[in-house]
Amino acid sequence: MRNIFIAFVLSLAVAPAVVSAKGKKITKIVVDAGHGGKDVGARGSFSMEKDLTLAVSLKVGKILSDSIKNLQVIYTRTTDCYPTLPERHDIANKAGADLFLAIHINSTPYTYTRVMKGYKTVKRHHKTVKQPIYEQIRHHETTRQGVETYVLALHRMRQQGAEVQDEFSKDKDSTATDEGLLNPNDPQTAIIVSQYTQAFLGRSVKLGSKIQEQFAAQGRPDLGVKQMPLEVLAGSAMPGVLVEIGFINNPEEEAYLNSEKGQTEVALAIYRGIKAYKAEVEK
Repeated sequence: MRNIFIAFVLSLAVAPAVVSAKGKKITKIVVDAGHGGKDVGARGSFSMEKDLTLAVSLKVGKILSDSIKNLQVIYTRTTDCYPTLPERHDIANKAGADLFLAIHINSTPYTYTRVMKGYKTVKRHHKTVKQPIYEQIRHHETTRQGVETYVLALHRMRQQGAEVQDEFSKDKDSTATDEGLLNPNDPQTAIIVSQYTQAFLGRSVKLGSKIQEQFAAQGRPDLGVKQMPLEVLAGSAMPGVLVEIGFINNPEEEAYLNSEKGQTEVALAIYRGIKAYKAEVEK
């Protein structure tokens, strides 16, 4: 099912030369550490998502900068602060970035069980009876593990299209603007913008697949490339993915993601996925 979905989305990327992925140089990448500041994200038994996403994001950015010549890495945050979601994609759009990478950590919902704790004596119909006392126990720990990558859901592509049109209207040097292709008064504008967003989706799936392949090569469970209506991707006028690098409420994965070894391996998998994607689209 996953392969069918990927093949379908990649077929959407077939568009006119104005949106062709081939030969497009990747020179700017935005790395977004999820959450931050007052927004701690998911919690594990001893750590918080916001701290782990920042640590991994900084490692990813450093490896990218050190390993790929003429590549500019732009961070949405480098400290424990909280940029809003619009602020995050505004950073990417203003920079004219070629890719948007958001790093997050997964968590499963809480579950509850009802446990009888004893009895209490109550009067009922002039009789004294024993009534059970129950307590709800909340559970958060999980055995779920693995990595998954999200791309933008189809029904949020209209918002991304508006961002694309807005960015081109600001870009005086844009070929599309010079040719009048994205003139808001031109009936063809909606078609061109749609082709851009469809091409972005195809490229996002391709990038997500490359990243997932690298995690699988490390032996991490591959949970696939999926769609979700994420604001941080919908507002970015470029291909983008959000990578959930593990489950913080799985004790083994939480320990792994807090270790230097784990963070380095995660950063290398993401870097290698981006490198493979970059090599393919720049042919």
